[in-house]
Amino acid sequence: MTTFPKDFLWGAATAAFQIEGSPLADGAGPSNWLRFSHQPGGILTGENADIACDHYQRWPGDLDLMRQLGLQAYRFSLSWSRIMPEGTGAVNGPGLDFYARLVDALLDAGIQPVPTLFHWDLPDALAERGGWRNRDCAEWFADYAGIVFQRLGDRVPRWTTHNEPWVVVDAGYVHGVHPPGIRDLSAAPHVTHNLLRGHGLAVQNFRAECRGEIGIVVNQEPKDAAGDDPADQAAARRADAYMNRQFLDPVLLGSYPDEMAEIFAAHWPDFPAADFAQIQQPIDFLGVNYYTRSVNRFDPSPTAQPVQASQVRRPGALYTEMEWEVRPRSLYELLMRLRKLYGDIPLFITENGAAFADPQPDEDGRIADPLRTEYFRTHLLALYDAVADGSVVRGYFAWSLLDNFEWTFGFSKRFGLIGVDFATGERHLKDSALFYRDVIATNGEILSDSRSR
Repeated sequence: MTTFPKDFLWGAATAAFQIEGSPLADGAGPSNWLRFSHQPGGILTGENADIACDHYQRWPGDLDLMRQLGLQAYRFSLSWSRIMPEGTGAVNGPGLDFYARLVDALLDAGIQPVPTLFHWDLPDALAERGGWRNRDCAEWFADYAGIVFQRLGDRVPRWTTHNEPWVVVDAGYVHGVHPPGIRDLSAAPHVTHNLLRGHGLAVQNFRAECRGEIGIVVNQEPKDAAGDDPADQAAARRADAYMNRQFLDPVLLGSYPDEMAEIFAAHWPDFPAADFAQIQQPIDFLGVNYYTRSVNRFDPSPTAQPVQASQVRRPGALYTEMEWEVRPRSLYELLMRLRKLYGDIPLFITENGAAFADPQPDEDGRIADPLRTEYFRTHLLALYDAVADGSVVRGYFAWSLLDNFEWTFGFSKRFGLIGVDFATGERHLKDSALFYRDVIATNGEILSDSRSR
């Protein structure tokens, strides 16, 4: 019988910029993503997130849907610029009040709030001052975190600092497809380092202000080599260091992977030793976002820089709308590897899900999404096997609660358990949501009947 530990936490996740809308309401300041989404060519579909899911206005109804699903926890992010319009200095009371109301309502509903302090949307005023390239940004972030902890820390038991900082670096500074939209290999290592320093300083503020738990969320993508060729094997190791260990090793081991100096060559700085004492603050858990694995081959072309690796599409495999391979076994392998590298640090799967093309709701409001339902089923079985084999996973958050604004893809990619009509704001539970509801209600027992499929 497939059942998870009795205290296993079941939840779903979202991000502020992707669902809230009303980006300048009630005294909020603009974020770098607000500006980027209004620049010609910034969003592939030409859309913006000014309304998105309208969660800023509709959150009570969304909370009712969480109740219907039986969620035990809700992971969401805070908009820094909604709380501090300039990023530093004055606090916008109505913006902080919004999150206080949400937290209180979640607690009243028996749903644990799990806020993330930074999910990519930086106050635009700070972006104008250099953003994460500016060493001071770590202190700005820690000050913002301290203000939030003072207001909400007495009733929020679990926090995360950053979500997927690798994306901020790679998409924003290496490939230039996210804000600030530049390609500067000399800046990228400093952005990594300042994000990590900000994380560590925020953890220090948390220990001074709060009781509870705090961690960081990293995206992890197993990097398999395309073959036995030593060049492909080396390319996969570089890709792994760049994406997977660049943010884990400093936090958990106190140093960057050796491969980083090879990847960035002359652009890799000699960081002050004292910084690593800031970065390596003890955390209570690690958040892991898993979607896919990649198969890598050596590629010296300019488009494959700086890692000199490109991904190979595997014939016959199922791929999502994001062109991500569906391979549940890689989640199991990842969790086993994390235990081997970093020991028994408690883990949460903080994001896991898939974008597939969904049909329109039928006359009963049903959205049939069998591929997404099967994605969840097979990945939850892989997760159960990892737990059974010793991985210390304490909870799972499906991505995402709602169809949302999928960053540069606009509204063209749908990850939600709940379908959203972006013209009307109407919500519909998908079949995958009903399946997940039953998983939660049985603590995974319903997976046992499906294991032989």
